[in-house]
Amino acid sequence: MTGARLPKKIPAEERRNITVEAVIELAGSSNPDSITTTAIAKHMKLTQGAIFRHFPNKDAIWKAVMNWVASNLMARIDRAARDMTSPKEKIEAMFFAHIAFVADHPGAPRMLFGELQGARQTPAKRLAQTMMKQYIERLCDIISSGKECGELHDDLDAAAAATLFIGTIQGLVMQSLIAGGMEKMRADAPRVFAIYLDGISKARDVEEQGVTLP
Repeated sequence: MTGARLPKKIPAEERRNITVEAVIELAGSSNPDSITTTAIAKHMKLTQGAIFRHFPNKDAIWKAVMNWVASNLMARIDRAARDMTSPKEKIEAMFFAHIAFVADHPGAPRMLFGELQGARQTPAKRLAQTMMKQYIERLCDIISSGKECGELHDDLDAAAAATLFIGTIQGLVMQSLIAGGMEKMRADAPRVFAIYLDGISKARDVEEQGVTLP
């Protein structure tokens, strides 16, 4: 979605998808709270009436945006982890898939943060909360598998480790938003993840490390 004028006759579903992409694009450089339907229409070179033919109100647009973010983010991390054999590999694949998604769609975390921080219990906020719950549950399952196979600490709190995983990514995103670009996130992610993984991984026995005790 580039802001170019759209053809007059395109399917309704495609029009809705293009509207969603326009909002995410705008959110990449604007506070989501400041994005009005007027701004969306202007970005798409349409009238507000054309937008409201496909969405009854702004809440419906925001719900569609959050549904797009949730479905596309979860699909990307699922694809990344699918072919990995070990829990640690899955965790790493999910981490960097999430980082890549945010780098490709910088407006997505702005929309997500905006909804989760909002006081109103909107349909979009409920979708965001559901996505985060599913994400945490998926991580907990993988972390529990890592404990069972001996890759991760036996006494590791799976829920806390999953929360820290999400929080680590959110911290990187916030730092990049403050810096004004995604480059900092991309540069910092490998070093930050290495610290996270070291913290949850089970130390190998000295024999496995090739250390000879006196």
